[in-house]
Amino acid sequence: MIVVLKPKVEVDKREHLIDWLKGMGVDVHVSVGEYQTILGLVGDTTRLDMDLIDSLDIVDSVKRITEPFKCCNRKFHPDDTVVQVGDVKIGGGYFCMIAGPCSVESEEQIITVAKAVKEAGADMLRGGAFKPRTSPYDFQGLKADGLELLKIARAETGLPIVTEIMSTADLPLFEDVDVLQVGARNMQNFDLLKEIGMTNKPVLLKRGLANSLKELLMSAEYIMASGNEQVILCERGIRTFSDYTRNTLDVSAVPMLHELSHLPVIVDPSHATGIARLVPPMAMAATAAGADGLIIEVHNDPPHALCDGAQSLRPEEYADLAEKIRSIRTALA
Repeated sequence: MIVVLKPKVEVDKREHLIDWLKGMGVDVHVSVGEYQTILGLVGDTTRLDMDLIDSLDIVDSVKRITEPFKCCNRKFHPDDTVVQVGDVKIGGGYFCMIAGPCSVESEEQIITVAKAVKEAGADMLRGGAFKPRTSPYDFQGLKADGLELLKIARAETGLPIVTEIMSTADLPLFEDVDVLQVGARNMQNFDLLKEIGMTNKPVLLKRGLANSLKELLMSAEYIMASGNEQVILCERGIRTFSDYTRNTLDVSAVPMLHELSHLPVIVDPSHATGIARLVPPMAMAATAAGADGLIIEVHNDPPHALCDGAQSLRPEEYADLAEKIRSIRTALA
């Protein structure tokens, strides 16, 4: 349920209403816009008398929300959410470029790539320390050592780091990580979602490879319902009948998610295609579709990468793509 207040309502009257609603056993999320304030009510709202609330002199209207996702619903929060990571902003017109290798392999490798992507204009550094792999025999990442190497790269470049967390047991290791990434395989790991929802760290939540947009938003709801509203949605491709690419990039997810939710939406064209030469056109398409950012895999030596070399751009290729992305952003402005 949402309660829309009349313009210029006195703060004490608004707070009195919020206290009364909380006393009725519901959580109240307050969204203060330029022209109106919206109270989003979460919980068992059946006990609330809509007519009574609607009759209050400070209330403009009362509506029930039929969608199961509440906190991330744009009806609750009409204005775009802007997630801030240090000096970097994502959403609400701010565009973020995240780049780096699929996995951290060595100090030399991660620092080399970090410096290259920063020079090309990247805002944040990605790199996997814990790697979920289909085969148990594939490289699983450097784990805690990989996290330390990411911190060294951050110190060298100033780029905030984005890396994937796979288990609640590993949370203590991620205290100094700037953005927690929840990968496609863990999108519905609800225990993990609830735990990171109790942190104050930004979360990059990837869509599962066979999940609907509604399921993605419900996963975001788990994080937000636990108290963490700093969620970034990521479209990374879904499984279809196509057998020419690793996945199929659902470009339509970008405007649809923006319509349904106030959360920022970024796109991962690397995992969506699995083929390096297809990453630039898909990245440009996602930008034109209104994405709030891109997360792209970049490696200094793709043929010898320990993970996903086939979809990784070389630093010079990333620099060329970044320039094209800036041109598209300028054209869209």
